[in-house]
Amino acid sequence: MNVHAPIPADLRAQFPGVGEWHYLDSAATAQKPRAVIEAIARGYGEDYATVHRGVYDRSANMTRAYEAARATVARFLGGAAGEVVFTRGATEAINLVAASWGRDHVGAGDAILLSRLEHHSNIVPWQMLAQAVGAEIRVAEVREDGQIDLDSLRDRLDGRVKIVALSHLSNVTGALLDAPAVAAMAREVGAAFLLDGCQAAPRLPLDVAALGCDFYVASAHKMYGPTGIGALWAKAGLLDAMPPYQGGGSMIDRVSFEEGTTYAPAPTRFEAGTPHIVGAIGFGAACDWIEGVGREAIAAHENALVAATREGLRARNDIALYGPADAHGIVSFNMDGVHAHDVATILDDVGVAVRAGHHCCQPLMDRLGVPATVRASFAAHSDMGDVEALLDGLEKVKRIFG
Repeated sequence: MNVHAPIPADLRAQFPGVGEWHYLDSAATAQKPRAVIEAIARGYGEDYATVHRGVYDRSANMTRAYEAARATVARFLGGAAGEVVFTRGATEAINLVAASWGRDHVGAGDAILLSRLEHHSNIVPWQMLAQAVGAEIRVAEVREDGQIDLDSLRDRLDGRVKIVALSHLSNVTGALLDAPAVAAMAREVGAAFLLDGCQAAPRLPLDVAALGCDFYVASAHKMYGPTGIGALWAKAGLLDAMPPYQGGGSMIDRVSFEEGTTYAPAPTRFEAGTPHIVGAIGFGAACDWIEGVGREAIAAHENALVAATREGLRARNDIALYGPADAHGIVSFNMDGVHAHDVATILDDVGVAVRAGHHCCQPLMDRLGVPATVRASFAAHSDMGDVEALLDGLEKVKRIFG
Protein backbone atom coordinates (compact mmCIF):
# COMPACT_ATOMS: atom_id res chain seq x y z
CA MET A 1 0.00 0.00 0.00
CA ASN A 2 1.18 3.51 -0.76
CA VAL A 3 2.18 5.08 2.54
CA HIS A 4 0.62 8.38 1.50
CA ALA A 5 -2.79 6.77 0.87
CA PRO A 6 -5.53 7.19 3.49
CA ILE A 7 -6.29 4.53 6.05
CA PRO A 8 -8.41 1.80 4.38
CA ALA A 9 -12.09 2.07 5.19
CA ASP A 10 -12.21 -1.57 6.31
CA LEU A 11 -9.14 -1.40 8.55
CA ARG A 12 -11.19 -1.35 11.76
CA ALA A 13 -12.64 -4.72 10.80
CA GLN A 14 -9.15 -6.22 11.08
CA PHE A 15 -9.31 -5.77 14.88
CA PRO A 16 -11.58 -8.39 16.49
CA GLY A 17 -11.15 -6.77 19.89
CA VAL A 18 -12.59 -3.42 18.79
CA GLY A 19 -15.89 -3.85 16.95
CA GLU A 20 -18.33 -1.14 18.06
CA TRP A 21 -16.30 -0.41 21.21
CA HIS A 22 -14.76 3.08 21.28
CA TYR A 23 -11.29 2.06 22.42
CA LEU A 24 -9.22 5.19 23.13
CA ASP A 25 -6.49 3.70 25.32
CA SER A 26 -3.92 2.63 22.73
CA ALA A 27 -1.17 4.57 24.54
CA ALA A 28 -1.55 2.03 27.35
CA THR A 29 -1.74 -1.01 25.10
CA ALA A 30 -2.83 -1.45 21.49
CA GLN A 31 -5.49 -3.81 20.19
CA LYS A 32 -4.18 -6.52 17.84
CA PRO A 33 -4.99 -6.95 14.15
CA ARG A 34 -5.83 -10.43 12.87
CA ALA A 35 -2.50 -10.65 11.02
CA VAL A 36 -0.65 -10.49 14.34
CA ILE A 37 -3.08 -12.80 16.14
CA GLU A 38 -2.74 -15.37 13.37
CA ALA A 39 1.06 -15.16 13.41
CA ILE A 40 1.02 -15.81 17.17
CA ALA A 41 -1.45 -18.68 16.79
CA ARG A 42 0.75 -20.34 14.16
CA GLY A 43 3.78 -19.80 16.37
CA TYR A 44 2.16 -21.60 19.28
CA GLY A 45 0.54 -24.16 16.99
CA GLU A 46 1.88 -25.94 13.94
CA ASP A 47 5.19 -24.01 13.89
CA TYR A 48 6.12 -24.26 17.57
CA ALA A 49 9.54 -25.49 18.70
CA THR A 50 12.46 -24.17 20.68
CA VAL A 51 15.17 -21.98 19.15
CA HIS A 52 18.97 -22.03 19.10
CA ARG A 53 19.04 -25.58 20.54
CA GLY A 54 17.34 -28.29 18.51
CA VAL A 55 18.96 -29.92 15.48
CA TYR A 56 15.60 -31.09 14.09
CA ASP A 57 13.95 -29.24 11.21
CA ARG A 58 11.17 -27.50 13.07
CA SER A 59 13.57 -26.08 15.63
CA ALA A 60 15.81 -24.85 12.84
CA ASN A 61 12.80 -23.27 11.12
CA MET A 62 11.70 -21.60 14.36
CA THR A 63 15.21 -20.29 14.92
CA ARG A 64 15.18 -18.77 11.44
CA ALA A 65 11.76 -17.21 12.13
CA TYR A 66 12.96 -15.80 15.46
CA GLU A 67 16.05 -14.22 13.93
CA ALA A 68 14.03 -12.99 10.94
CA ALA A 69 11.77 -11.19 13.43
CA ARG A 70 14.85 -9.53 14.93
CA ALA A 71 15.88 -8.34 11.47
CA THR A 72 12.34 -7.03 10.84
CA VAL A 73 12.28 -5.06 14.08
CA ALA A 74 15.75 -3.69 13.33
CA ARG A 75 14.68 -2.52 9.86
CA PHE A 76 11.57 -0.96 11.37
CA LEU A 77 13.76 1.13 13.66
CA GLY A 78 16.33 1.88 10.97
CA GLY A 79 19.11 -0.32 12.36
CA ALA A 80 20.76 -3.69 11.76
CA ALA A 81 19.81 -7.06 13.26
CA GLY A 82 23.02 -7.26 15.31
CA GLU A 83 22.09 -3.98 17.00
CA VAL A 84 18.75 -5.20 18.44
CA VAL A 85 18.25 -7.05 21.73
CA PHE A 86 14.88 -8.60 22.50
CA THR A 87 13.74 -7.70 26.03
CA ARG A 88 10.55 -8.16 28.03
CA GLY A 89 9.58 -4.61 27.10
CA ALA A 90 10.84 -1.05 27.02
CA THR A 91 11.10 -1.00 30.81
CA GLU A 92 13.54 -3.90 30.82
CA ALA A 93 15.43 -2.34 27.92
CA ILE A 94 16.04 0.84 29.92
CA ASN A 95 17.02 -1.19 32.96
CA LEU A 96 19.45 -3.13 30.79
CA VAL A 97 21.17 0.05 29.63
CA ALA A 98 21.27 1.48 33.14
CA ALA A 99 22.63 -1.71 34.69
CA SER A 100 25.09 -2.68 31.96
CA TRP A 101 26.23 0.44 30.09
CA GLY A 102 25.54 2.64 33.11
CA ARG A 103 27.70 0.71 35.57
CA ASP A 104 30.66 1.03 33.19
CA HIS A 105 30.18 4.69 32.25
CA VAL A 106 28.52 6.48 35.19
CA GLY A 107 30.33 6.94 38.47
CA ALA A 108 30.51 9.09 41.57
CA GLY A 109 30.15 12.78 40.75
CA ASP A 110 28.73 12.14 37.27
CA ALA A 111 25.24 13.20 36.21
CA ILE A 112 22.25 11.69 34.38
CA LEU A 113 19.91 14.12 32.62
CA LEU A 114 16.16 13.37 32.43
CA SER A 115 13.07 15.56 32.02
CA ARG A 116 10.03 16.33 34.14
CA LEU A 117 7.67 14.52 31.74
CA GLU A 118 9.35 11.10 31.75
CA HIS A 119 7.47 7.88 32.36
CA HIS A 120 8.48 6.26 35.64
CA SER A 121 10.24 3.55 33.62
CA ASN A 122 12.64 6.21 32.37
CA ILE A 123 13.19 7.65 35.85
CA VAL A 124 13.44 4.84 38.39
CA PRO A 125 16.21 2.76 36.71
CA TRP A 126 18.38 5.89 36.53
CA GLN A 127 17.63 6.78 40.15
CA MET A 128 18.68 3.26 41.15
CA LEU A 129 21.93 3.61 39.19
CA ALA A 130 22.62 7.07 40.61
CA GLN A 131 22.08 5.83 44.16
CA ALA A 132 24.33 2.82 43.58
CA VAL A 133 27.28 4.76 42.17
CA GLY A 134 26.89 8.20 43.74
CA ALA A 135 25.78 10.05 40.61
CA GLU A 136 23.41 13.02 40.34
CA ILE A 137 20.01 13.14 38.59
CA ARG A 138 19.35 16.38 36.74
CA VAL A 139 15.88 17.28 35.49
CA ALA A 140 15.02 19.44 32.47
CA GLU A 141 11.77 21.34 32.91
CA VAL A 142 8.59 21.23 30.83
CA ARG A 143 7.05 24.24 29.08
CA GLU A 144 3.43 25.31 29.50
CA ASP A 145 2.53 23.56 26.23
CA GLY A 146 3.79 20.23 27.53
CA GLN A 147 7.04 20.18 25.57
CA ILE A 148 10.43 19.56 27.13
CA ASP A 149 12.12 22.94 27.53
CA LEU A 150 15.27 22.61 25.44
CA ASP A 151 16.75 25.77 26.98
CA SER A 152 16.33 24.19 30.40
CA LEU A 153 17.93 21.02 29.09
CA ARG A 154 20.87 22.90 27.60
CA ASP A 155 21.43 24.75 30.89
CA ARG A 156 21.81 21.41 32.67
CA LEU A 157 24.22 19.88 30.16
CA ASP A 158 27.92 19.87 30.89
CA GLY A 159 30.82 17.46 30.88
CA ARG A 160 29.58 15.69 34.02
CA VAL A 161 26.49 14.44 32.20
CA LYS A 162 27.15 10.92 30.93
CA ILE A 163 23.73 10.13 29.47
CA VAL A 164 20.59 12.02 28.45
CA ALA A 165 17.45 9.83 28.58
CA LEU A 166 14.20 11.30 27.25
CA SER A 167 10.81 10.34 25.86
CA HIS A 168 10.64 10.61 22.08
CA LEU A 169 6.89 11.23 22.38
CA SER A 170 5.18 12.00 25.68
CA ASN A 171 2.60 9.46 26.82
CA VAL A 172 0.65 12.27 28.53
CA THR A 173 0.92 15.35 26.33
CA GLY A 174 1.61 13.79 22.92
CA ALA A 175 4.51 16.22 22.56
CA LEU A 176 7.20 15.16 20.09
CA LEU A 177 10.81 15.78 21.09
CA ASP A 178 13.20 17.45 18.67
CA ALA A 179 15.51 14.46 19.01
CA PRO A 180 18.18 15.54 16.48
CA ALA A 181 18.59 18.85 18.34
CA VAL A 182 19.03 17.04 21.66
CA ALA A 183 21.43 14.55 20.06
CA ALA A 184 23.61 17.44 18.87
CA MET A 185 23.63 18.97 22.36
CA ALA A 186 24.54 15.64 23.95
CA ARG A 187 27.39 15.10 21.49
CA GLU A 188 28.87 18.50 22.37
CA VAL A 189 29.52 17.33 25.93
CA GLY A 190 30.29 13.70 25.10
CA ALA A 191 27.07 12.31 26.61
CA ALA A 192 25.19 9.27 25.34
CA PHE A 193 21.54 9.75 24.33
CA LEU A 194 18.69 7.30 24.97
CA LEU A 195 15.20 7.70 23.53
CA ASP A 196 12.12 6.06 25.03
CA GLY A 197 10.17 5.30 21.84
CA CYS A 198 7.13 3.56 23.32
CA GLN A 199 4.66 6.12 21.97
CA ALA A 200 6.55 7.20 18.86
CA ALA A 201 7.24 3.74 17.41
CA PRO A 202 3.56 2.82 16.73
CA ARG A 203 2.67 6.09 15.05
CA LEU A 204 5.67 7.83 13.48
CA PRO A 205 8.27 6.99 10.82
CA LEU A 206 11.55 6.11 12.54
CA ASP A 207 15.20 6.24 11.58
CA VAL A 208 17.51 5.89 14.56
CA ALA A 209 20.47 7.14 12.52
CA ALA A 210 18.66 10.35 11.59
CA LEU A 211 17.51 10.82 15.19
CA GLY A 212 21.11 10.72 16.34
CA CYS A 213 20.49 8.64 19.46
CA ASP A 214 22.75 5.96 20.91
CA PHE A 215 19.94 3.83 22.37
CA TYR A 216 16.30 3.45 21.36
CA VAL A 217 13.72 1.36 23.22
CA ALA A 218 10.28 0.18 22.13
CA SER A 219 7.53 -2.07 23.44
CA ALA A 220 5.67 -4.48 21.13
CA HIS A 221 2.30 -4.36 22.87
CA LYS A 222 1.98 -0.64 22.11
CA MET A 223 2.75 -1.43 18.46
CA TYR A 224 -0.18 -3.81 17.85
CA GLY A 225 2.01 -6.72 18.97
CA PRO A 226 2.04 -9.08 21.98
CA THR A 227 2.82 -8.24 25.57
CA GLY A 228 6.00 -9.38 27.27
CA ILE A 229 8.44 -8.39 24.56
CA GLY A 230 10.23 -5.23 23.49
CA ALA A 231 13.45 -4.16 21.88
CA LEU A 232 16.61 -2.28 22.68
CA TRP A 233 18.45 -0.84 19.71
CA ALA A 234 22.01 0.33 20.36
CA LYS A 235 24.41 2.07 18.02
CA ALA A 236 26.88 -0.29 16.39
CA GLY A 237 29.72 -1.18 18.75
CA LEU A 238 27.99 -0.19 21.97
CA LEU A 239 26.53 -3.61 22.69
CA ASP A 240 29.87 -5.28 22.00
CA ALA A 241 31.45 -3.28 24.82
CA MET A 242 28.64 -3.83 27.35
CA PRO A 243 28.80 -6.59 29.98
CA PRO A 244 25.91 -9.07 30.36
CA TYR A 245 22.82 -7.92 32.22
CA GLN A 246 21.60 -11.36 33.34
CA GLY A 247 23.18 -14.80 33.48
CA GLY A 248 21.89 -18.18 32.35
CA GLY A 249 21.29 -20.26 29.29
CA SER A 250 21.70 -18.95 25.73
CA MET A 251 23.91 -16.01 26.65
CA ILE A 252 27.00 -18.12 27.29
CA ASP A 253 29.92 -19.25 25.17
CA ARG A 254 31.29 -21.79 27.65
CA VAL A 255 30.67 -22.46 31.35
CA SER A 256 33.36 -24.02 33.54
CA PHE A 257 33.91 -24.17 37.30
CA GLU A 258 37.65 -24.36 36.72
CA GLU A 259 38.08 -21.72 34.04
CA GLY A 260 35.06 -19.52 34.60
CA THR A 261 32.40 -18.53 32.09
CA THR A 262 32.77 -16.78 28.76
CA TYR A 263 29.85 -15.08 27.04
CA ALA A 264 28.28 -15.13 23.61
CA PRO A 265 28.68 -12.07 21.39
CA ALA A 266 26.03 -9.33 21.35
CA PRO A 267 23.10 -9.29 21.08
CA THR A 268 22.85 -12.93 22.28
CA ARG A 269 24.71 -12.24 25.52
CA PHE A 270 21.81 -10.05 26.66
CA GLU A 271 19.11 -12.70 26.11
CA ALA A 272 19.52 -15.12 28.99
CA GLY A 273 17.23 -18.12 29.14
CA THR A 274 14.66 -19.38 26.66
CA PRO A 275 13.43 -16.28 24.86
CA HIS A 276 9.86 -15.18 24.22
CA ILE A 277 9.97 -16.97 20.88
CA VAL A 278 6.41 -16.45 19.73
CA GLY A 279 6.41 -12.94 21.16
CA ALA A 280 9.30 -12.06 18.85
CA ILE A 281 7.44 -13.51 15.88
CA GLY A 282 4.34 -11.52 16.82
CA PHE A 283 6.50 -8.41 17.22
CA GLY A 284 7.87 -8.87 13.71
CA ALA A 285 4.35 -9.42 12.36
CA ALA A 286 3.21 -6.19 14.04
CA CYS A 287 6.05 -4.25 12.40
CA ASP A 288 5.11 -5.73 9.04
CA TRP A 289 1.46 -4.82 9.60
CA ILE A 290 2.32 -1.20 10.44
CA GLU A 291 4.54 -0.96 7.39
CA GLY A 292 1.77 -2.43 5.25
CA VAL A 293 -0.66 0.27 6.33
CA GLY A 294 2.04 2.94 6.16
CA ARG A 295 3.52 4.88 9.04
CA GLU A 296 2.94 8.23 7.35
CA ALA A 297 -0.69 7.24 6.79
CA ILE A 298 -1.14 6.22 10.42
CA ALA A 299 0.46 9.44 11.65
CA ALA A 300 -1.72 11.62 9.42
CA HIS A 301 -4.86 9.69 10.41
CA GLU A 302 -4.21 9.92 14.14
CA ASN A 303 -3.21 13.57 13.96
CA ALA A 304 -6.46 14.43 12.19
CA LEU A 305 -8.41 12.71 14.97
CA VAL A 306 -6.37 14.51 17.63
CA ALA A 307 -7.08 17.85 15.95
CA ALA A 308 -10.81 17.10 15.79
CA THR A 309 -10.84 16.04 19.45
CA ARG A 310 -8.97 19.11 20.61
CA GLU A 311 -11.29 21.34 18.58
CA GLY A 312 -14.34 19.70 20.17
CA LEU A 313 -12.88 20.04 23.65
CA ARG A 314 -11.85 23.67 23.12
CA ALA A 315 -15.44 24.49 22.19
CA ARG A 316 -16.49 23.63 25.73
CA ASN A 317 -16.07 25.99 28.67
CA ASP A 318 -15.50 23.23 31.24
CA ILE A 319 -12.37 21.54 29.88
CA ALA A 320 -8.67 22.10 30.64
CA LEU A 321 -6.50 20.82 27.79
CA TYR A 322 -2.86 19.75 28.18
CA GLY A 323 -0.14 19.39 25.61
CA PRO A 324 0.75 21.19 22.39
CA ALA A 325 -1.71 21.92 19.60
CA ASP A 326 0.22 19.56 17.32
CA ALA A 327 0.15 16.63 19.76
CA HIS A 328 0.60 13.22 18.18
CA GLY A 329 -1.96 10.52 18.85
CA ILE A 330 -2.77 11.60 22.41
CA VAL A 331 -5.11 14.13 24.04
CA SER A 332 -5.06 14.74 27.80
CA PHE A 333 -7.66 16.87 29.55
CA ASN A 334 -9.67 17.42 32.71
CA MET A 335 -13.27 18.51 33.26
CA ASP A 336 -13.87 21.29 35.77
CA GLY A 337 -15.00 19.96 39.13
CA VAL A 338 -14.96 16.28 38.12
CA HIS A 339 -12.17 13.87 39.00
CA ALA A 340 -10.55 12.16 36.02
CA HIS A 341 -11.54 8.73 37.38
CA ASP A 342 -15.21 9.75 37.52
CA VAL A 343 -15.06 11.03 33.94
CA ALA A 344 -13.55 7.76 32.77
CA THR A 345 -16.11 5.67 34.69
CA ILE A 346 -19.05 7.46 33.11
CA LEU A 347 -17.45 7.30 29.66
CA ASP A 348 -17.13 3.55 30.13
CA ASP A 349 -20.89 3.38 30.71
CA VAL A 350 -21.40 4.72 27.17
CA GLY A 351 -18.81 2.41 25.60
CA VAL A 352 -15.82 4.77 25.53
CA ALA A 353 -12.57 3.47 27.02
CA VAL A 354 -10.05 6.10 28.11
CA ARG A 355 -7.23 6.13 30.65
CA ALA A 356 -7.54 8.17 33.82
CA GLY A 357 -4.76 8.69 36.34
CA HIS A 358 -1.20 9.91 36.51
CA HIS A 359 -0.14 7.68 33.58
CA CYS A 360 3.04 6.66 35.43
CA CYS A 361 4.18 10.29 35.18
CA GLN A 362 3.74 11.67 38.69
CA PRO A 363 6.46 14.35 38.35
CA LEU A 364 4.63 15.70 35.29
CA MET A 365 1.31 15.71 37.18
CA ASP A 366 3.04 17.76 39.87
CA ARG A 367 4.21 20.17 37.17
CA LEU A 368 0.67 20.44 35.76
CA GLY A 369 -0.73 20.92 39.26
CA VAL A 370 -3.24 18.07 39.00
CA PRO A 371 -3.44 14.58 40.52
CA ALA A 372 -4.55 13.00 37.26
CA THR A 373 -5.81 13.61 33.74
CA VAL A 374 -8.18 11.91 31.35
CA ARG A 375 -6.25 10.60 28.33
CA ALA A 376 -7.73 9.66 24.98
CA SER A 377 -5.21 7.96 22.72
CA PHE A 378 -5.77 6.94 19.13
CA ALA A 379 -4.68 4.14 16.82
CA ALA A 380 -4.90 3.21 13.17
CA HIS A 381 -8.36 1.69 13.76
CA SER A 382 -9.75 4.82 15.44
CA ASP A 383 -12.29 6.93 13.55
CA MET A 384 -14.50 9.99 13.87
CA GLY A 385 -17.17 7.84 15.49
CA ASP A 386 -14.79 7.41 18.42
CA VAL A 387 -14.27 11.16 18.67
CA GLU A 388 -18.01 11.84 18.55
CA ALA A 389 -18.69 9.17 21.17
CA LEU A 390 -16.11 10.76 23.47
CA LEU A 391 -17.57 14.25 23.09
CA ASP A 392 -21.14 12.95 23.51
CA GLY A 393 -20.05 11.03 26.60
CA LEU A 394 -18.72 14.21 28.17
CA GLU A 395 -22.21 15.66 27.87
CA LYS A 396 -23.44 12.79 30.05
CA VAL A 397 -20.66 13.53 32.56
CA LYS A 398 -21.81 17.16 32.64
CA ARG A 399 -25.45 16.18 33.18
CA ILE A 400 -24.55 13.88 36.07
CA PHE A 401 -22.24 16.31 37.82
CA GLY A 402 -24.15 19.44 36.95
